Amino acid sequence: MNGIWIKRTLLGAITLAVIGAFIYALSPKPVLVDTTVISRGPLKVTVDEEGETRIREIYVVSSPLDGRVLRSPREVGDEVQKDKTLLAVIEPGDPSFLDIRTRRELEATVAAAEASVILTESEIDRAESELEFAQSDLKRARSLAQRGTISERTLEKAALDVQTRQASLAQARANLILRHRQLDSAKARLIGPEQKKTKKTDDSCCVSVQAPVDGKVLRIDKESEQIVKAGEPLLRIGDPKDLEIVVDLLSTDAVKVKAGAEASIEGWGGPKPLTAKVRRIDPAGFTKVSALGIEEQRVNTILDLTSPREDLPTLGHDFRVFVRITVWSSEDAVRVPLGALFRQGNTWAVFKVEDGTAKLIPVKIGQRNTYMAEIIEGLEPGERVILHPSDRVSSGSSVEERIDEAHAG
Repeated sequence: MNGIWIKRTLLGAITLAVIGAFIYALSPKPVLVDTTVISRGPLKVTVDEEGETRIREIYVVSSPLDGRVLRSPREVGDEVQKDKTLLAVIEPGDPSFLDIRTRRELEATVAAAEASVILTESEIDRAESELEFAQSDLKRARSLAQRGTISERTLEKAALDVQTRQASLAQARANLILRHRQLDSAKARLIGPEQKKTKKTDDSCCVSVQAPVDGKVLRIDKESEQIVKAGEPLLRIGDPKDLEIVVDLLSTDAVKVKAGAEASIEGWGGPKPLTAKVRRIDPAGFTKVSALGIEEQRVNTILDLTSPREDLPTLGHDFRVFVRITVWSSEDAVRVPLGALFRQGNTWAVFKVEDGTAKLIPVKIGQRNTYMAEIIEGLEPGERVILHPSDRVSSGSSVEERIDEAHAG
């Protein structure tokens, strides 16, 4: 009898064990989740964008006149001093080519000028002969006047004739000089670029361009010898120590930025971020096409570097930087990672962990950046929430925190 009861007891125990194992196998297992604790601390909201450095005042040195600029005596990076350093030398350019009609016209002008010279020389000969005759007549008149043969008026008339002939001779000689100059001018207009260029022994034919300010050469626009027009840029100079930063922000971000806002300069190649301050937001925007072909309205924002100069010794003109401009900050904000937030209808929500169970909690958020959001209501510091909840997590689900095996034990 005792053996029968023992068998029945063992059979019942095995049955209960099988049923328990079956129930356990069918019961839902806790969902493994990552969690974080709501904390209180500093929170900063920034507008992030790539920018570039530039020298505040860049001087573009241009050619003051048309001519041929010689090869630049300067190189990029050279130090220059105001009114002392030679930047460029400009010589007169070669004359232009003459077409056949223009050449024939100028040759005719030269022939006419040569004929004018010959005509003027004959006029000088005539004036000299007339003067010589008038002087002889005056001499005879003075001899006759001494003997009382002619009147005083006749003597004065002979003297006047001499003066008149002298003036005519002087006029003819001056006219000869004029005709020679006209001939030289006509011959000069016949000079073409094919004729050999004569070099001057002095520098009176050239114009030297001096540095307008102290600084360094940033770029040389005309390095080799070439023909330039008045106003063409020759090179650019500036002071590399006088840097600013320009960032073209989206217009929707620019309206959030205020003059005087603090900024952090990163990604410039140095060991630590630099500090800067917003000086100006341009009042007008411009259209820029993004890499995806989308037209965007951009606004230039200018920042002044506030870091000591010794912290940026190698930073120069047109260097790429990454700028974070602070538009809001708090030193004592209730913070939640963005990975814990999700939309629940028209509101934000999180899953809070209470006694191993997930609980859906609607929350109201304020400011946020790319990592954290400010909690205005719904959560308190110290409470634990689920990060990146999957579709297996719902309100009332049993959850279990995932253990990081690399740091366990």
